[in-house]
Amino acid sequence: MQQISRTVPIVFPVIGDPVAAGFIDSLARPGGNATGFMNFEFALSSKWLETIKQIAPGATRVAVLRDPAVGSGTTQFAVIQAAAPTEATPVNMREAGEIAHSIESFAAARDGGLIVTAGAATYRHRDLIIMMAARHKLPAVYYERFFVVNGGLVSYGASLINQYQRAATYVDRILKGEKPADLPVQAPTKYELVINLKAAKALGLTVPPTLLACADEVIE
Repeated sequence: MQQISRTVPIVFPVIGDPVAAGFIDSLARPGGNATGFMNFEFALSSKWLETIKQIAPGATRVAVLRDPAVGSGTTQFAVIQAAAPTEATPVNMREAGEIAHSIESFAAARDGGLIVTAGAATYRHRDLIIMMAARHKLPAVYYERFFVVNGGLVSYGASLINQYQRAATYVDRILKGEKPADLPVQAPTKYELVINLKAAKALGLTVPPTLLACADEVIE
């Protein structure tokens, strides 16, 4: 369990599962000197699966890249597995070599796609993941816009700008005398869908007009 200060007020703008990480007692009543905003609800995991099926309807298998060091990685996979009408395979992200080998082995069979979940390991190995997805022609959905800007296919996740704006309101309330323990941890209220048409073309995919119409940003 990670340690967090119990004396200095802390507002986190982006976090996966603060309860599992031991930062707070509960979402409704944090209980200590930390509070803030989660970067997703676990139900969002099924949305990633839905997006894969929309942009690559031929995908019958998905590999779920998850960070085994954080509790949210396991929970995200469980939600996807429960919702998946297709085969869902977990891929633990530890070392670069292990990630590359796992993706390569998964890609050996046809009709696969990737779901890249949130976690420090995901971000640390971002360039490798994007490169392996492109090399093996695997349609991939990411949890954050950053990946798509850097060559990934599609992302669906919380608007980070909105997250930081909301965090600023909590900072203001604390400076005016409220206690973090009394401010509930909140889920995102604004999500964004980002699509990279260049990546789609390289994968031989045609993005459905209905999905394009829903996109908050299209990268060409």
